[in-house]
Amino acid sequence: MTTLFLIGRLIFGLYWLNAAYNHLFKSAGMIGYTQSKGMSAGTAKLAVFGTGLLALIGGASIILGYHPHYGMACIVIFLLGVTWKMHSYWNDTDPMQKMSNRVQFQKNIALLGATLMMFAITQPWAFSI
Repeated sequence: MTTLFLIGRLIFGLYWLNAAYNHLFKSAGMIGYTQSKGMSAGTAKLAVFGTGLLALIGGASIILGYHPHYGMACIVIFLLGVTWKMHSYWNDTDPMQKMSNRVQFQKNIALLGATLMMFAITQPWAFSI
């Protein structure tokens, strides 16, 4: 079970590190999309950068097992903000956009549930720094 937990931790953490990379280094499209949700250019840029940092801290913390409760809190904050603001499919009028945002919304809710469950795992985790 320890090996399976480590593999799951790596997969979950790498998902968040990939999100962080995209937010921090490939942010132009995300900033534009954030602006389309009603944020000013400056606020959108700050939001994308801030969520990138949350994803980076969360992913690294989970992979390393270094204070994972702080990393999981970063992921919860990320998901609570992004899910309802960026994937508010109930506001979409275009059917394709609505479907895409609904899928993203549901995925984020599942990630939120998984992250909240991780708080129940006894720490320190095996193979942690």
